[in-house]
Amino acid sequence: MRMKLSLLGELAIKIGRIRNYSNRKLLTTVTKKLNNQSSKALADGQIVLSLSGSIAKITLNRPDKKNAISHLMWREIVHAFDLIDQAEDIRCVLLTGGGGSDFSAGADIGEFDSARRDPHTAERYEQSNSDAFRAVRDCPVPVLAVIRGICFGGAFGLAAAADLRIACQSASFSVPAGKLGLSYPADAMADIVEAVGPQFARYMLYSARRINAETALDAGFLLSLHDDHELDESALRLAADICANAPLSNRASKAAIRAALSLNTDDYQKACDLGASTFSSRDYEEGRLAFREKRKPVFKGN
Repeated sequence: MRMKLSLLGELAIKIGRIRNYSNRKLLTTVTKKLNNQSSKALADGQIVLSLSGSIAKITLNRPDKKNAISHLMWREIVHAFDLIDQAEDIRCVLLTGGGGSDFSAGADIGEFDSARRDPHTAERYEQSNSDAFRAVRDCPVPVLAVIRGICFGGAFGLAAAADLRIACQSASFSVPAGKLGLSYPADAMADIVEAVGPQFARYMLYSARRINAETALDAGFLLSLHDDHELDESALRLAADICANAPLSNRASKAAIRAALSLNTDDYQKACDLGASTFSSRDYEEGRLAFREKRKPVFKGN
């Protein structure tokens, strides 16, 4: 993914440099400029991909169905991340739900009688789940899940595959596979175990209970909680801080964390290669120069 900082990307970075967060007028002005973004509808409009400077946003957009994820949406999540990978200047991805009420109710159970009607179709459906989780997990830049309302089942798996997760105080979470007589893909379970630990993962799967946002925070699933009206602003601030740092460094860090968790030799080699590439980068030169000149660095991603 080539990195080229656009005007809107520079505006996003400026948000990260606003340390007086009480200055809402300035933050609102910058946010309005960031909202001048390009969007692409996928899955018949059930997914919206928005590109704004260095920030991409994927919105699950079926608010009348609590953003339940159809079989087509699972496939188009992969497409959305492919498009992000082809973009030139994306440094952070936001994953959220449309309509202002819910992240997602998870897979659309209403289509199971057709999409998962027998072992063959169920395996094909599960593969589309796994492909979507992998697309989130393997995105080379940080992915931030922004969660309000319900985050159930497969949507919990999508959020678990993200790098970071923040939520509003009223969010709730559940993994109710046991109530449907189903199991989740092993790769999705790996994400959940990494996100909450083995014991809490067992608790969620075995009991299928709903947990509140405070419990999810205590379990380590969430990074932070916010008032509902501040959630989007908080997500944008965090994304801007991410965008302000050297993109190659963030990609190398993400790969190194993945290697540490997976214990896979290919992941380890990839992390080593990405780490080594930072040493000869122009951004490394810029970081040293900015330190000497006692100013903020401006990273270009090369």
